[in-house]
Amino acid sequence: MVLSGFVKKAYSHKNVRVGKKADLNKDPQEVAAMFDGVAKRYDFINDLLSLNRTKAWRKVATSIIAPTKGMRILDIAAGTGSSSRPLADAGADVVALDFSQGMLEAGRKRNPDLTFVQGDALKLPFEKDEFDVATISFGLRNTNNAKDALADAYRVVKPGGRMVVVEFSHPTNSIFRTIYMNYLMKALPIIARKTSSNPDAYVYLAESIQAWPNQKGLAAVMESAGWQRVGWQDLTFGIVAIHVGHKPAA
Repeated sequence: MVLSGFVKKAYSHKNVRVGKKADLNKDPQEVAAMFDGVAKRYDFINDLLSLNRTKAWRKVATSIIAPTKGMRILDIAAGTGSSSRPLADAGADVVALDFSQGMLEAGRKRNPDLTFVQGDALKLPFEKDEFDVATISFGLRNTNNAKDALADAYRVVKPGGRMVVVEFSHPTNSIFRTIYMNYLMKALPIIARKTSSNPDAYVYLAESIQAWPNQKGLAAVMESAGWQRVGWQDLTFGIVAIHVGHKPAA
């Protein structure tokens, strides 16, 4: 996942305890260390905890991005490259960027043909107007300033380009929302303790989802960062929402 700040080997910092839970202040070193610690089994555990819905969500996101040969796409918070893979397979020129060194190492092993870059979502290491599309899947929530991350993505996207954000959201049905939040805060940590080497990381996941703005709230944040004609599509009753913003043509 991509975080604010840029700390190589953050997991070795003397004040960071590897394998522990970051808090909602989202200190860059703590969150980077947390993701370094879960990188090897991250995709497997995510599929398990989402009841294997991640693949379906990724498929919808890919269809919305509509990658084509020659399209230049920046995949922010790309992790091990699971979100980048279908974009590259469609012929797009994809740059998979992440902050966590552990995630990048795992990604390079699993997807050696993809271009991985270590970098900061708030200070992207690219020039203005480089990409046709910028996308971020389940990573915007882990930055400590979502508006700044969206604004820097706006900077590197070409006029006429798009921003596609895939993120956990709030179920629209009040009864289902109650059931889902109970699962997040009670069942998910229990499952994680039996399957993950760092179950505390998934307690952070639950807490960060609960504190995240709803669909309308995230759309407002995107608009405040410059994106126009922002809309969204709910998936799985609103557990996940895909937001799309547009950069005006020159």
